[in-house]
Amino acid sequence: MAKGDFVGEFELYVMLALAHQEPEAYGVTIRREIENRTGRTIAIGAVYATLARLEEKGFVRFRISDPEPVQGGRAKKYFSLTRLGARAVRHSTAMLARMIDGLAPELRGGLW
Repeated sequence: MAKGDFVGEFELYVMLALAHQEPEAYGVTIRREIENRTGRTIAIGAVYATLARLEEKGFVRFRISDPEPVQGGRAKKYFSLTRLGARAVRHSTAMLARMIDGLAPELRGGLW
C-alpha cells in the first residue's frame, strides 16, 4: 500500500465502528460504538473531522437522508466504507495481528 493508504489509530477506530453500524452509520452512532468498545470518551468533533479526512482519502463516502418527519426534523449524513476503505481496514488489522503475534500472553491483553 502507498504511504497515504495507511490509517492512524483513531481513523481505524472510526472505520471499524462505521463497519459495525453500516448501513445506518452516522456521527453519533460511530462515536457511541467507539466509546462502548474502547471505554474512551470521544468528542463528536473528532469523529466528524476524522470522517472528513477519511472521505478525502477515498476510504468513506456518505449519503444524506431525508429529513426526519417531525417538526424541525433534520437530515442525517450516513457513512459507508468504500472498497478502498475496506481494503485499508483489512490491511491495517492484518498488520496489527502480525505485530501482536508472538507477544507474551501478559502483553496480548486477551487479544488474538
